[in-house]
Amino acid sequence: MGKKDIGVGVIGVGMGSGMFALNTDTSTRMEVRGMCGTTMAKLEGLSKQHGIPFYTTDYKELVERKDIDIVGVYSPDHLHYEHCKAALEAGKHVICTKPLTNNLDHAKELVQLVRKTGLKFLVGQTMRYDPQMVAAKQFYDRGDAGKIIFAEAHYVHDMRPVFEFTPWRLSVPQDLTYGGVCHPVDILRWFLGDIEEIHAYGNKGGLTPSSGIIDNFILNMKFTDGTISRALGIYGVIEPPEPMMKVSIYGSKMNLLATYTDNKGGELQMIWDDIEYQPTSVMEFPAEHGIDVYGHTRAILRYMKHLQDCILNDLEPSPGVVDGAKTISAGHAAALSIKNGGVVKVFNDF
Repeated sequence: MGKKDIGVGVIGVGMGSGMFALNTDTSTRMEVRGMCGTTMAKLEGLSKQHGIPFYTTDYKELVERKDIDIVGVYSPDHLHYEHCKAALEAGKHVICTKPLTNNLDHAKELVQLVRKTGLKFLVGQTMRYDPQMVAAKQFYDRGDAGKIIFAEAHYVHDMRPVFEFTPWRLSVPQDLTYGGVCHPVDILRWFLGDIEEIHAYGNKGGLTPSSGIIDNFILNMKFTDGTISRALGIYGVIEPPEPMMKVSIYGSKMNLLATYTDNKGGELQMIWDDIEYQPTSVMEFPAEHGIDVYGHTRAILRYMKHLQDCILNDLEPSPGVVDGAKTISAGHAAALSIKNGGVVKVFNDF
């Protein structure tokens, strides 16, 4: 194993468990040296299991440690702003799982704080690091798809099992306008850039009566280049017989359809306009099991290697804090549209 000279601290050891794979990954210089959670007994067990020397229930103790260079924020959505702010003010680079925040004003403040400190900030949007999504983006970036005519993305998932092992989503509760819809919105922004305006609808599925939250969303969006698209965030339904996540790119030369489901892998389907009969070509991608319950460990390792490269070579992380903030701004516009009706302009001037 090469040198491990970049220290990482993790806030939130449930969602952040995939980060522990850094300690046995020989291709990075990063290692988890500290962690923060809510249950001391659980932290003690994880410390022994993964060889992590420091653990605490006070995130302030973690971010102030001199042996930690990067702080991973995997706490519940409503705590992201507080934890990211503390890490940046302590001089630490940050990886924050999606969503950046659940509040547009907080997102604006984090953008300014990153610019002020000059620190690196990555938003952990795992879809951008799933290989089938990366392959679709490679086809688009090299011009194979031509001009995008229309695009759509979805994240469809029965949330009831997730509520059981992350009860904060009901007790706080989680705002799925940000915590859920950010997945399809971010992947569309990756291909299409800034969103100009949104018209949205939302309703309550009613499968979890105690939640009382809007858990089904349809967003119709126009991007600044005029391209129209649709994002679906559907969480208050019985698990459907289709992939959990999907992005469809309808181009002037070819169509791309990439899918992903937790712990089941996915595929990339392609149709070229200039091939007779327009047969569907399919690339299959295996499930990537790891330490975490969702099967995101390898995607986490990919984006952490990217963050390491950005730190060592002074590059801009992708998606960075501005990308994360623009996705939050889209969620804010969608929430306003659902509440008041009509089309809402999206703030992009960060």
